[in-house]
Formats: sequence, C-alpha cells, structure tokens
Amino acid sequence: RAGYESASRHFNPADVEVDVAGRSFLVTGANSGIGKATAKEIARRGGTVHLVCRNKERAEVAKEEIVTETGNLNIFLHIVDLSNPKEIWKFAEEFQNEHKLNVLINNAGCMVNNRELTEDGLEKNFATNTLGTYIMTTALLPLLEKAADARVITVSSGGMLVQKLNISDLQSGSGPFDGTMVYAQNKRQQVVLTEQWAKAHGNIHFSVMHPGWADTPAVRSSMPDFYERMKNSLRTEAQGADTVLWLAVSAEATKLPSGLFFQDRQPVPTHLPLAYTHSPPEDEEKLMQMLEEFSQKFKSVSPG
Repeated sequence: RAGYESASRHFNPADVEVDVAGRSFLVTGANSGIGKATAKEIARRGGTVHLVCRNKERAEVAKEEIVTETGNLNIFLHIVDLSNPKEIWKFAEEFQNEHKLNVLINNAGCMVNNRELTEDGLEKNFATNTLGTYIMTTALLPLLEKAADARVITVSSGGMLVQKLNISDLQSGSGPFDGTMVYAQNKRQQVVLTEQWAKAHGNIHFSVMHPGWADTPAVRSSMPDFYERMKNSLRTEAQGADTVLWLAVSAEATKLPSGLFFQDRQPVPTHLPLAYTHSPPEDEEKLMQMLEEFSQKFKSVSPG
C-alpha cells in the first residue's frame, strides 16, 4: 500500500475522470477483487460493462451491487469457465454476433497449489491464466479490430519477474509442482503474449500490468501465509484496480507504445537488472504457435 500511496501523489486525477458512455468493456473474473473494483469504476463512468464470471450466484450478487452503487443499468452477465477452452470459444462466437466491444480486460486468474487437471486434461493454472487469456483475446480480436480506440489490458503480476519463459513444459508435468511458481510462469507468458499481440495488431492498444499486492479473496485463499504476514500493508482492491482503470479509460495510456508492462500508471521493466529471465525471440514466437495449436483443438465447428 505504501508504494501506491507514494506513486499516487503524482497521478493526475483528471486522467480517469472521463465519461465512457457508449463504450463497451468486457471484464473477466469480475465477481470479486480487482475485476469487480474495475467493473464498478467503469460503470460509474457510464460504460457498458460485460461481466464474465464462472460462479453464477456470486456473479449475480456482484452485478446487483454494481448496478445499485452506480445506477448504471448497462451491466450484463455472462457465465463462462475460463479454464474450459470450448466454453470460451462458444461464448466469444455468440458475443460477437450480439455486441460491440471497445475494451477487453483479461483479469480472471487462478493459483491452484496442487497439480489439477481440467476435464480436457489441461493443467488448471495454465488452462485459465495462459490458454484462457489467449483464446478469449484471439477470439475477440475481429470484434476489437472494428472498434474505435480498442484496447486489451491483461492483469499479470510482479511475480513473473522471477520467471524466465519456459516453453518446454507448459503444463508443469515434470518435476515437483509449485503452484506459486507455475502461476508466476503463467504471468510471464501473459507478458510475452501482450508483446507479441502488440507487434501483430497495430490498431489495438495492448498493455499488461501488475496491480501490486492487494487484499483480494484470491490472495487470501491462494496465499494464506503471505496474506497473514502482509495483511496490514496490502493495497485495497480499488488501489489494485487503479492502473487497470487508467489503462482502460484514460487518453494518456494510449499515448504510450502498445505492449508495455505497467505498475502504478507507469511503464516498468519486464526483467529485473542482472536477472537471467530474457528469452530468445524464437521461444516467444514458439509460445504463440503452441497456444494457437492448443486453441484450435478446442474450436468446434458444428457437431459432426
């Protein structure tokens, strides 16, 4: 929290005091934590907000809260499990037929501390954080390509700074399984995805960010020891969401190049000094190719 308080002295409040009525935003993982805080702030500014959540009951409570607190009725709910690639493809196909989209916010994530497989045989952290983000973005690119001032923001984590991209074991099948490190590897992959997308899609502004360590349900449940030690110095959910909001609505954000990694409204390096975390360009291209192959396996044409 101290880092946020110090950085925020230099923020220009006018950057986020904008009316975004008529613009459409999709936020994944929007029923709690940073996703809900972001959705609420966009709703306050008049945006149309699509909440993409896995848990229907919790999502309906969150939607009700956002509508009540902001008075904005243009809040729509979609129930999608981001660890299920078939569901994401199906959702994106239907969404494109019915809605427009200006800004995609990839916020949903999970940190499962034991190696768990989804019904498709995918390791759950990879399925949600990396493949889910990849498919959701790729599937909605055609819609974003048509939009004015289109943006894609992915919520990563500073934990990725300790990881070098490893394409040899995307599903963490070999060696001992450490959920925290697997999550950090997924978050490194999200940074690489953002950089690659920025190169390939010049008329969409891509960014990836670290929200700082915030007091969210996800941190409490996935990292209980860390939470107990740090709970008095964690950011609030709104402080964690501040840079996501800034990247989603401010005119200032898109004056900066596409593909950067942000913390507290500033681009920051994606590697620590002297850290051996840089990967060769061919590994980054190979990651994109592998994810494309994975994603196509789950893209159904009509049955039969």
